[in-house]
Amino acid sequence: MFLIGTPGPFELIVILFIVLLVFGVGKLPEIGGAMGKGIRAFKKGQAGEEDEGEKEKAKEESKESETSKS
Repeated sequence: MFLIGTPGPFELIVILFIVLLVFGVGKLPEIGGAMGKGIRAFKKGQAGEEDEGEKEKAKEESKESETSKS
């Protein structure tokens, strides 16, 4: 059975070395910036979806309260 765990320090060094060989030192800041923007957009999207869900719940509650008042 093949188990995947968190990579240790040696594995991280090997991965970093391979990334340096593939992309080169000049491209690393660009790749890091693009990854950071992508992660930020993902988190912002998740927070936006949660906000929309809360807005929908509030609308439903207000409709229910208006219906019960009538």
